[in-house]
This record gives sequence, C-alpha cells and structure tokens, in this order.
Amino acid sequence: MDNAPPKVSFKEQMHQARERAILQTACDLLGSKSFDCMTMDDVAGGVGIAKASLYKHFGSKEDLCCAAMVKVLHLVNAHVAGLDPSLAAVDKLRAVVRWSLERLLEGEMPLLPSHNSTLRAVLMSNKDYADGVVLLSDTLGEWIVQAQTEGVLDPQLPPLVVLYTLYARACDTVVGFLQESGLYKNDEIMDLVLRTCFDGLRAR
Repeated sequence: MDNAPPKVSFKEQMHQARERAILQTACDLLGSKSFDCMTMDDVAGGVGIAKASLYKHFGSKEDLCCAAMVKVLHLVNAHVAGLDPSLAAVDKLRAVVRWSLERLLEGEMPLLPSHNSTLRAVLMSNKDYADGVVLLSDTLGEWIVQAQTEGVLDPQLPPLVVLYTLYARACDTVVGFLQESGLYKNDEIMDLVLRTCFDGLRAR
C-alpha cells in the first residue's frame, strides 16, 4: 500500500508560496509600522500583488495579522523547545528574552496593537494563537517559579508580574531609542536591556 503523501499541484504550490510571502511581509510591516499603522495596501505592495489577490488569502487585516502573530508564536515556542535542558532556569529565561530582543532589533517582532484594537478579539478567538500563548506562558512560568525557588529571582514578586515583565521586552521602546542613538551595537543593546531586566538598576 502506498503511504506517500498526495502530490501538491503546481497551482497549490504557488498559492502556498504566495501565502508565505504575504505572512513574511506582514510580519516585517508589523515590526516596523505596528498593526494600527499597517494597511492591506502596504502588504500587497510589499508582496507585489494586487490587493484583490491578497484578500483571496486573508479576508481582513485582522485575519492576516492574527496569522502572522501565530507564526511568531510558533517560532518562539520552537526556540524554547530547542534550548539545552541542562541550562539553569534563569538562563533559559534570558535566552528567550534575548531571542525576542534580536527579533525586535531586526524589525521582525510584531508590535502589539493598541488596547482597544479589533485585532485583540480576533487573536483571543483563534485557537492556534491561544494554544501557543498558553504553551509559552506555562513553560516560562515554570522556569520563573524554579528561578525564584533557587533564589535567583525575587520570590516576593508574583510570577505573573515577572512573566508580563519578560513579555514586555518584546516591544520595549528602549531598544529602538538605543538603536537610533547609534551609540551601541545590537549585541551591546541586548546585553544592556537583559542586564536592566534581570539585574535591575541597583548598584552592585
């Protein structure tokens, strides 16, 4: 019995390739312009297709950006899963934040929409997105509690506060300010932000 997967037609291959290009363009634009400023015209122009063709793949800007956010979540969860399990919990947390900062500096991290954005409702109703957030939050939460138990992170801080603080680094405006200043290289910016995030501002 032949268990080989069915062959994908050339037309379907082209459809999938175009969809990947659309998602990548959306991710890039979300990283540079944010959801509120990005338009479907921007995406269509970036891919080099008509806006009508774009809507054959995604029915709205919210649907497109939701798919882009899901893609980023898959990437970060894959990064988390690939970390050396022998690393200390706090080092795993640092590695995840560093990954986010790298994406942010490269303009590849989608900027969060405004609080009342219609995107939030679409995201919350998307199972892939919700499952990805739960998986990431549960994993980071375990590491946070472990690091607090080991006395590396302040055990008096609620783990949820620490989690949200780490998430906030993925859209930290300090990163952009430091990059625009031209005073520091990207690696230096990541080291400085990681230091203030994990070590605070208190003199040693």
